[in-house]
Amino acid sequence: MLKVRVIPSLLWKGPGLVKGVGFNSWRRVGPVLPAIKVYNARDVDELVLLDIVASQTGEAPDYVTVADLSNECAVPLTVGGGICRLEQIVALLHAGADKVSINSSAVERPELINQAAAKFGAQCIVASIDARRETDDRVVVWIRSATQDTGRDPVEWARELADRGAGEILLTSIDRDGTMQGYDLQLIERVSAAIAIPVIASGGAGTYQHLVDAVLKAGASAVAAASMFHFTEQTPSGAKQALHAAGIPVRSTFVAGSG
Repeated sequence: MLKVRVIPSLLWKGPGLVKGVGFNSWRRVGPVLPAIKVYNARDVDELVLLDIVASQTGEAPDYVTVADLSNECAVPLTVGGGICRLEQIVALLHAGADKVSINSSAVERPELINQAAAKFGAQCIVASIDARRETDDRVVVWIRSATQDTGRDPVEWARELADRGAGEILLTSIDRDGTMQGYDLQLIERVSAAIAIPVIASGGAGTYQHLVDAVLKAGASAVAAASMFHFTEQTPSGAKQALHAAGIPVRSTFVAGSG
């Protein structure tokens, strides 16, 4: 098993970070830059910064702010929100992003994934899938910050994204988002089993055991979390210790020779 990554998610709205439940991101949790500086010292593997305003309104990414933030970020930074053209990816990479996350535009213009992967390499392209369970228990892909139903099945969509060249999938359960009740393990397992590229579990983490379960029970290659790091005493370093104790390989300073 490859080393599992622990990735804090930062939802960026206007002047700062927000977090809510079920994509209702109303609760302010502070400015972006101090959060990045804190995570620099907390043994994280990567950070994901998602501009949820741009994803809703179709605004272009804020390249200037991304450049300012990336200058202070000591770990690989994935940036998403409002990306719909190759030129925007170029600008974000020049601004300091290491990867880009593409969600709504991938559904609306699937060829963008092919073009981006061909130009920048699969390792640079994170395809993001937000999925919600319907009343008939179907799971459906939603876009535009969970405001638009696509009718697509997340497993089939993940397969297509992988075939088009995406390097990994950021898979978020809208229902579990912000609840801290645990990931949607069934969803993660179905998607992970269907594709050969890494799946980042997102939406619902509230305890270290939830992270362990996402890997050992559902096959996730990485675990993303927001609320548990914002609103509890649990830390990325503690998460890595729990993963390590469960026999899951991680990169960490407390593991001798982990690199």
